[in-house]
Parts: sequence; structure tokens; C-alpha cells
Amino acid sequence: MPSPTHRYRSDDEDSARWAGFPFRAGDIVISTRSKSGTTWMQMICALLVLGTPALPAPLTELSPWLDWLVEPRDEVYRRLAAQPHRRFIKTHTPLDGVPLDPRVHYVVVARHPLDMAVSLYHQAGNLNRDRLRELAGQPVPAGPPRARQPLEQWLPSWVDHEVDPRAELDSLPGVLWHLGDAWARRHEPNVELVHYDDLRADLGGQMRRLADRWGIEVPTERWPELVEAATFGRMKERADQLAPDRLGVLLDRQAFFRRGGSGQGRDLLDAAGLARYQDRVAALAPPDLLAWLHRDA
Repeated sequence: MPSPTHRYRSDDEDSARWAGFPFRAGDIVISTRSKSGTTWMQMICALLVLGTPALPAPLTELSPWLDWLVEPRDEVYRRLAAQPHRRFIKTHTPLDGVPLDPRVHYVVVARHPLDMAVSLYHQAGNLNRDRLRELAGQPVPAGPPRARQPLEQWLPSWVDHEVDPRAELDSLPGVLWHLGDAWARRHEPNVELVHYDDLRADLGGQMRRLADRWGIEVPTERWPELVEAATFGRMKERADQLAPDRLGVLLDRQAFFRRGGSGQGRDLLDAAGLARYQDRVAALAPPDLLAWLHRDA
């Protein structure tokens, strides 16, 4: 099994927690950037693997975030070892930071970076920072919280932010680092790339494609209810069970499923801002990846 070539660490994540993980044949690793369709793909995997919208446990228990430092690694390993069904495991780590096992399937979900950034901005406002610090054993900073920039000012600064992509994976360079690594592996038989907009346009078709790729047989009569259960509206209705909030880090679980749309990021930039964005991404990723990512066709 090839070892990871990079270790990714932040205040609440460490990809080293994958070291020594006992994979099983057929495991599915869901590798996404934040706010790029992680929970959506976890739900799709749950529906395909379990064959029913009636999940036996909250989605975050069925599909734990293995890198998250808030939960003890051994506890996450124990929960996964106890699962009798095919496992589907969440990570925000690029594939070069995860052990690559030929018996395992890896799925990377891509979203237009500007749309991902807008969702990330709103998600940051929905986090209980004190609870996160408590769980991570970090001190509460003194003084009042710093005021947030309005989204219209924050987004251009996010586009311009120069940073080591491996140090800040939710930056624009980090997003394209993650997707560029996956794009380079897209022809490998156990690596699958999925575009967020393809899920929006043809959810049933994408679910059937993944089932075929992963060797999952779904009775014909079950497809309508499985696809319906994976729609944005149905998932928002079940926010208490599906939102990634097992330890109470969200202020509002309903707000986690905010809009789920596309195009809002581009609408917030003027012509100069869009031109700057195009210049930045052209320097960070190959043209064929950008054409696929931006739906240029």
C-alpha cells in the first residue's frame, strides 16, 4: 500500500491519524474540501450501501471524520471496526495525504471554488467557536470577538490570499491543490471524481454511475426513494440527523443546509474581480481541470 507523501495538520485535523488504519476491501473514502458536497456524498454512500433512507444512526456516526482531532482516534477506529456493512469514511485530506489501498475506493467531490468560498463564509458564522475550543482543549481568547468582513469584501481577499496550499487547504491555492492531485489520479481504477453541479443536474444518474463503479446492486424499485432521500430539500428536512454536528459545534443545524446552489460566488465579483480570479486559477491549476471545474463547455 503506497504511503502518503504529505502530512496535513491544522488546529483540528491531522492526516497522520490515517497511519495504520486497517482498511477493508470495498471501503469508500470520501475526500472533499470543506463545503464542496461532503455531507451530500456521505448521504449518497449511506443510501447506496444500506439501501434505505431509514438510517440506523446519525450520518456522522455512520461516516466519521477520521482526521478530526476532537474525537479520540482509537474511538473512531473502534466505531468503524464495529460496522458490519461496507464502510464510507469522511476526510478533508487530499489523496496524497491518505494511504492508497487498491482494495479501497476513493471519491473526490469538486465544486466551483467561488461557490465553495461563499458557503465556507456562511459556515464560519454558524460555528460555536467556544465549543470547538472546549473540545480541542484550547483557551478562550480574551476580549470581544473580531468583527467579520462583509462577504462582498471578504471574497476578493480570499481570491487574492497568497499561502502555502498545504498549510491552508480551504484557501484558493489549497482547493486547487486538493483537486489537482485528484485530477492527476482520475484514470486510476479506484479513484472517482464527481462534480457538485452534476449532482445538482442529474442526481439519479450520478448515483447510478457510482453504484456501478463500486459494484453496488440496487433493486430497480428502490431507486426513486433513494434518489429522493438524497435531494437537498429532503436532507435539509432531516438536518438533526444528517448535519455534521455530533458534538454540538453548530449554532443552527438547519442553517448548515443553507442553499446548495451554484453561481452565487461569481455574482458577487465585478468584472475586475472575475478577471483577477481567472488569472489566479490559471497560475494554480492545469487548463483541462479548470475547464471541467468551471463547466466551460
